[in-house]
Amino acid sequence: MNPTLWRRLLAELVGTALLVAAVVGSGIMATTLSPNDVGLQLLENSVATAFALGALILTFGPVSGAHFNPVVSAADWFLGRRSGTGLPVRDLAGYAVAQVLGAIGGAILADLMFKLPAVDFSTKHRTGGNLWLGEVVATAGLLLLIFALARSGRAAVAPAAVGAYIGAAYWFTSSTSFANPAVTIGRAFTDTFAGIAPSSVSGFIAAQGIGLAVGVGLLLALYPSVGSAAGDVVVAHPDDESVRS
Repeated sequence: MNPTLWRRLLAELVGTALLVAAVVGSGIMATTLSPNDVGLQLLENSVATAFALGALILTFGPVSGAHFNPVVSAADWFLGRRSGTGLPVRDLAGYAVAQVLGAIGGAILADLMFKLPAVDFSTKHRTGGNLWLGEVVATAGLLLLIFALARSGRAAVAPAAVGAYIGAAYWFTSSTSFANPAVTIGRAFTDTFAGIAPSSVSGFIAAQGIGLAVGVGLLLALYPSVGSAAGDVVVAHPDDESVRS
């Protein structure tokens, strides 16, 4: 049997909080250590985020699947709904709420660690068709990677692969690859290197929604039976005794 819902929601909340704390905290540290070199700041921020994401997937994956992302959870529900795999619809809202609350908490935690105001809404405006297109590409690519790995039986390499993809997408997308509505909302609560102005959040989330549709469409075209593997994106295999206690 899978871990109980409250354990999975707790894993999503804490895991998303730590992910956003890593994104925001490494951005603050980068601007402190390399104040006059934006390229180096982005390098430091992306490397820390990639390694943190891989570690967090390893830590929380056996409990909740380590989605940390409403787009991943929504895709998992949609792809697995017919075959009875994946995330049940009754759990989808809980995952999304836990992820958003965790993301906000993670941004506040990072600010407090660096002696900044706990909540200081970002003034960094990120808007424009080119940035939204970057979010579509980043989000669709993330979904393709996660579900292709599950469908081909290579889910074990997901921590390294997903971390590498996000680290790379910092550089090859115009938006620096938020690819996550919860993280986007959380990053609005910090006026630091990784922040996004609240007025820019809706555009990013809309683009991520389009990326969700594109990613799911491509998955169904490339892997018609991908829904049968959706369960592998929720929790570890149910015969793994370590997730039962």
